[in-house]
Amino acid sequence: MDNYTMNPNRLVAFLEKPASQFTKADILRVIEEFRIEMVNFRYMASDGRLKTLNFVINGYDHIDEVLTSGERVDGSSLFPFLEAGSSDLYVIPRFRTAFLNPFAEIPTLDILCNFYTKDGQPFEMAPEYTLAKAGRAFRETTSGMEFEVMGELEYYVIADKDDLFVPADQKGYHTSRPFCKFEDFRIEAMKLIAESGGLIKYGHSEVGNFTVGDTMYEQNEIEFLPTTLEDAADQLVIAKWIMRALAYRYGITVTFAPKITVGKAGSGMHIHTRVSKDGKNMYVGENGLSEIAHKTIAGILSLAGSLTAFGDTNPTSYFRLVPHQEAPTNICWGDRNRSAMVRVPLGWTKGSGNMMAHCNPLERDTEVDFSHKQTIELRTPDGSANVYLLLAGMTVAARHGFEMENAVQYAKDRYVSVNIFEHEEVLNRLDVLPDSCAASADLLERDRAIYEDKGVFVPQLIDGILKDLRSYNDRNLRAEIGNNPDKILELVQTFIHCG
Repeated sequence: MDNYTMNPNRLVAFLEKPASQFTKADILRVIEEFRIEMVNFRYMASDGRLKTLNFVINGYDHIDEVLTSGERVDGSSLFPFLEAGSSDLYVIPRFRTAFLNPFAEIPTLDILCNFYTKDGQPFEMAPEYTLAKAGRAFRETTSGMEFEVMGELEYYVIADKDDLFVPADQKGYHTSRPFCKFEDFRIEAMKLIAESGGLIKYGHSEVGNFTVGDTMYEQNEIEFLPTTLEDAADQLVIAKWIMRALAYRYGITVTFAPKITVGKAGSGMHIHTRVSKDGKNMYVGENGLSEIAHKTIAGILSLAGSLTAFGDTNPTSYFRLVPHQEAPTNICWGDRNRSAMVRVPLGWTKGSGNMMAHCNPLERDTEVDFSHKQTIELRTPDGSANVYLLLAGMTVAARHGFEMENAVQYAKDRYVSVNIFEHEEVLNRLDVLPDSCAASADLLERDRAIYEDKGVFVPQLIDGILKDLRSYNDRNLRAEIGNNPDKILELVQTFIHCG
């Protein structure tokens, strides 16, 4: 059986080639074969959400021109830091991202776009180009290694209370129906995301579930597979759009907001990383984690505070990053340690084939190399992030680890093997994460030269991010609100549809 027969992406199955090899001729063939009547251009703006431009197809020559030339848009309405007097930008479709729109009433094809300037050059401040520059700089610094990632989308479903099979409060991890009320929604969302090109690993219910009056809140998660930087970002933003559109059809609310209320699990958007070269996972050494893995960890730890400027972008983010809520508060890392900011999950480096044979006596006892599955997870980001800028910042941080002196020792000095909240002596020696957007901005200001190095983040983009973060005036907000549920609920409602 070939690699295309079972591929859920109908365009991949039809064209019998990976999406990375899609051409304009392929897209025109799809339009003809599927009788496409409309094409949607989609692109990411500074608010982290997909925008849409609709084209009704008037004929072959018309859509051929649209795919070739793209279209112009008002950049100042998409990027507030652009001046209205010189803001026109082009949006040009990248064919590898094409997918059949699962919600349109008429046959519709959607394609993500890149931004270009009036001179036909990539728009330096565009989120997708910033990420591309970060990946290129990483490859150049590491002699051709690739920084690969995958995301975890945690979210809450908010709906009318169901009095049947009520789940236990904050005990929702991997719950099955009927205690999990929105498994059908999750399964349909996963199907639609996969059909749109998302590489999904799995989905499940999460810890958080509770009721307030006649409203219930149920937390779930969809996790992806590692892939290239740009593909990982694309599939996350498409997934969030699909989930919101599907929720609208269901008559429910889906939110990726970092925090819902006091004392309940918040939602993160954890990012797993992997460094590869020639198809080999460079995180795995002969006796555990490699030197490359330690350098990557060191880079991420050294810029952990300022990375929140890209991954934790509104005041509710910092109501999630508090002790005892399964979210990090201190800059450290550990193996399988969920109190650590950076976690090395359980891998499959030893005895994997033997486990399968032991569980299934009819299978032959064999050893299989699953080292490609080993990742390193950053647990600070949440759904408020602009995904492209977050992954670009993480790539810069990983590259910085290869440029640091004594990076391996830096990482080893910040390793923890215990629950840090139960060992005060460990907790006291660790640096803390920022507690507000204002504090995050201070750290980005401190580290901006590292992000701007090699032209990855242009100064005007950093200035815009700093301005946004400081506009919240939240330096003392956590202390002012404390654990007041009414005040926090008011804050949550303000940012319920962030990212």
